[in-house]
Amino acid sequence: MIVVTRLNGPQFAVNPDLIQRIETTPDTILTLIDGTKYVIAESLDEVTDRIITYRASVVARTMVLAEEAQVGDTTMAAVTQLRPAPSRPSLTPVPEAD
Repeated sequence: MIVVTRLNGPQFAVNPDLIQRIETTPDTILTLIDGTKYVIAESLDEVTDRIITYRASVVARTMVLAEEAQVGDTTMAAVTQLRPAPSRPSLTPVPEAD
């Protein structure tokens, strides 16, 4: 969950997986997948940073749990495959046609 602030002051938490879009008109409007709209005080950049931080923390916590899982523990089998992507070979430029 990420915490955002309504324009009139109170804070609330929203599940970032339910956010369909974020608009700036000049107020920031969160639209959820069910059509619910919230006008919030945070900027578009602040909200996207919070979503990125939230998702990174989920992945990081999953990696910690996977490392702590005992060998042979099948409850963590699905998430232990999270690994950094291998480096890709560099691409060669395509010559321009004459």
